[in-house]
Amino acid sequence: MYTILEVIAVALSLTFLILLIQEVKWCWPFGITSSALSIVLFVEAKLYSEAILYFFYAVIGFYGWWVWTRRTKKEVGQSVKKISRSWSALVFAAGLLGAWGLGTMFSKVSDAAHPFIDATTTSFSFVASFLEAHKILSAWIYWIGINGVSVWLYFERGLPIYSALMIIYFAVSIYGWFDWKKKWARAAI
Repeated sequence: MYTILEVIAVALSLTFLILLIQEVKWCWPFGITSSALSIVLFVEAKLYSEAILYFFYAVIGFYGWWVWTRRTKKEVGQSVKKISRSWSALVFAAGLLGAWGLGTMFSKVSDAAHPFIDATTTSFSFVASFLEAHKILSAWIYWIGINGVSVWLYFERGLPIYSALMIIYFAVSIYGWFDWKKKWARAAI
């Protein structure tokens, strides 16, 4: 069951990603379902910060579904933006603070595996999700790092299929960086 659940969750995640890239609003139910199944897997793997993260993804999935079913054509094509260095520093500091807080909590009150690494990928995923929702180019830099570390983290915890998914997400993050960078450059002209 554990492996079958992982396969189903990953298949739903890939479906979500493909539909998201194509900007199809039906991506959101796939993402919500995948996130809900992932919560179960991450609790079993003692990656509690990841379980919290996927709960966040499920909630954001409902928000995304709501936003995408109500957005106008103008909103679909909003341009990619950059933020100032001071905002970038503030966003990075928020990610570090969240990582320290979650890591400290789970290292003291649970049997979490790799509490600080898990907390760091989780905290910076919150940051990257926020930036991505606002079409901030630097979101992809965070996703490249998060997905790269997650390849090892998931594999080490006995989730090889999720680890393979993170390899795909890592590659897509690199593609996303270059794609959004081109869009930003065109909008800046």
